[in-house]
Amino acid sequence: MRRADYELDITGEVCPMTFVRAKLLLERMAPGETASIRLRGGEPLDNVPRAVRDHGHEVLSLQGIGEDLYELVIRRA
Repeated sequence: MRRADYELDITGEVCPMTFVRAKLLLERMAPGETASIRLRGGEPLDNVPRAVRDHGHEVLSLQGIGEDLYELVIRRA
């Protein structure tokens, strides 16, 4: 997979700010652009991918990259 157009680290944020930060990024992105988002497990891992899909965008991948650390790659619709 090619490198994402944008990168966002929300590992230091808690819900609901995790999705607020992701949503603000999505609003700056053009259709078809991608973003790599680093997040923690628990609520962010449950809520951010679901909210991205609920807003009509695509989750390209979600994988663990460390202890309680994940990378979510999304594409703007």
